[in-house]
Amino acid sequence: MKLLADTHMHTIASGHAYSTMDELVREASKKGMKLIAITDHTSGMPGGAHDFYFMNLRIVPEEMYGVKILKGAEVNIIDYEGNVDAKKEIMKAVDVVIASLHPPCIDFADEKTLTVCMEKVMENPLINIIGHPGDARYPLDLERVVKAAKKTGTLLEVNNASLKPLSSRPGVRENLVKMLELCKTYQTQIVVGSDAHMFFEVGDLKESYELLEELQFPDELVMNTDIEKLQAFILEKRLK
Repeated sequence: MKLLADTHMHTIASGHAYSTMDELVREASKKGMKLIAITDHTSGMPGGAHDFYFMNLRIVPEEMYGVKILKGAEVNIIDYEGNVDAKKEIMKAVDVVIASLHPPCIDFADEKTLTVCMEKVMENPLINIIGHPGDARYPLDLERVVKAAKKTGTLLEVNNASLKPLSSRPGVRENLVKMLELCKTYQTQIVVGSDAHMFFEVGDLKESYELLEELQFPDELVMNTDIEKLQAFILEKRLK
């Protein structure tokens, strides 16, 4: 399995990341990435980027240093009805949107409440990826989530930062194993993202790769292996 894309990373615009866009793209080129998605946090995250930042991403080239660039956003789920902190206009202005649960933006809750919430999030045609599922503080009925992802054309993320020893998210590996086995059963596509907050983390997908290999996860369900297929999959949902 060869991973050619990294679909989750942050610049200094996110407020708690420490590298520039240029540094991220250069590192991606150095590591042989063919495509990256730069997905800064929206304004609901403390220190997150202002709406103007996302509206002005049109000035960023579609390719730099031989790397294709998806101009994206990581939006914050803010209530159990599946609402997020970004306006529709902001999500339309970017190429790809990740939606995630973050403690500064939404309280922890029970499995039933969070599962219904996640199903509603995935019904939004402008949301393409569910960021870092598996955090035990936000328990999910993973079978329902995997089925909903398949039905709505939403990608479930294997978040490499969450698998590292310094991760603050408990229970991720065990829950990702369950999720990936269910994805195999239901033929649900996934995507891998570094969640880089420093330039040297871009394209660092080692822990995710090892987990996928351990589980003998099918290459064809990992969207990072084919960047044309990845772009087409994202666009298909956004055009609905």
